Amino acid sequence: MGKNHRGRREVSPFPSEQSMGPDYYFISDLHLGGDAELDVCDFEAELIVFLRDLAAKARENGREIELIIVGDAFGLWELTSAQGPDKLDVIITKHPELFTQIKSAGENITITLIPGNHDYELACHPGYLDRLQEFNVSLSQKEYITRAVAGRMIYIEHGSQNDDFNRISRFGDPYVTPLGYYFVRRIVSNFGKFSRRGREKWLRDVQSVQPAEQIPHWLFSNYFYREMNPILRWSLFPFLLLLGTSFVGFVGWLLDLIGLTPASPRLPWAAASGVFGFLRDNVLFVNALILAFVVLFCVPFWFAVKDVLKTFDRYGVRAPRDLPQEKERIYLRAAAGVFEARPEVAVYVYGHTHNASLRRLDDRVVVNTGTWIKRLTRTRDWIRILPDIYWPSFELSCFRVADEEGRIVIDYLPLAKQAPAGLTPLQRILLLGRRRIIRNDLPRRTVV
Repeated sequence: MGKNHRGRREVSPFPSEQSMGPDYYFISDLHLGGDAELDVCDFEAELIVFLRDLAAKARENGREIELIIVGDAFGLWELTSAQGPDKLDVIITKHPELFTQIKSAGENITITLIPGNHDYELACHPGYLDRLQEFNVSLSQKEYITRAVAGRMIYIEHGSQNDDFNRISRFGDPYVTPLGYYFVRRIVSNFGKFSRRGREKWLRDVQSVQPAEQIPHWLFSNYFYREMNPILRWSLFPFLLLLGTSFVGFVGWLLDLIGLTPASPRLPWAAASGVFGFLRDNVLFVNALILAFVVLFCVPFWFAVKDVLKTFDRYGVRAPRDLPQEKERIYLRAAAGVFEARPEVAVYVYGHTHNASLRRLDDRVVVNTGTWIKRLTRTRDWIRILPDIYWPSFELSCFRVADEEGRIVIDYLPLAKQAPAGLTPLQRILLLGRRRIIRNDLPRRTVV
């Protein structure tokens, strides 16, 4: 487009009739970089094609395009092998083809980047400005930016400033670090290193677990399906499979013991003999012992735990059950505050939570740009007594906001990517009959 990337041209808040203003494309939460296996980029090929297509569109249509990356483009917190702007050089060295395409695309479109929490250092060191400019990327070291569209404004921020765990109290101060920094630096980065020690490199997907409060359960699930000794796992499987049958038999035995029924309930195959009958009887006997233990010891303990959890609820310590919905409500309240303070704002754009969404607030729109990294959907198996399974998928989210004949049009443009083959044989068996594609019901076009 022949513009100078050293100083991005500000868009007039009142576009002329001859120029309807640029098309804005929004993506976020790429998380490029990190220690060891965290540096693996599953979507690099798709991102290269996306940049190439945007540049081609700008050349062919002659309309200005600005790509705005709404924070967390880089995983600088989880990259501990370098310091300061050297971290960016590490990422560039490991992804040369991608950065070559970024530089090439930046000759035809404007590429703007704002800091998130994982790449908060971008807001703190002047060295990042010049280094990114070498690749035709304009870095805005601010909490938020705005853009004009159809005589109104778009308000853009990463979203971490509305998250108590990741809020920066003095934005731009390199010595201010939230609690989330220490979690990522000490735990998430080590997951990338330790991932190579496991039977499979599943630990590197820790950033795909959303909300993060599910991480303990995700760890247990993957221990059972991936790390547990296969002999032990398959030995436990028949006991777990017959646990329901054992429960029926156990209840029947109790009723028979106190004289309420003439005999214990029997199943059609209960008369089987031989090796099968011997194995069946022993499995049911062991399960009956386990159930007896549960009744005698675990049930009272369960009531005690419930009482403790109720106490936590009273003091507001425990996370709510509808945590994802509660987090979204936080951002809807933040957007409502922006709309009230700035009546010219028609669209509020944020990322951070990795969940793409589009919500209307009266005549305004709130957009969550989602993520490009792998998504894990917690799914119950058909047996319903084994650990839940985290189903992998991709939803490479992109939103376009543009002025079309004086109206603000928002297009949801997700990029297709085949789901990874990340399930073990046992997980695939347990998910038979379950829905394999996680579809998003976001409207493809919204007019403000």
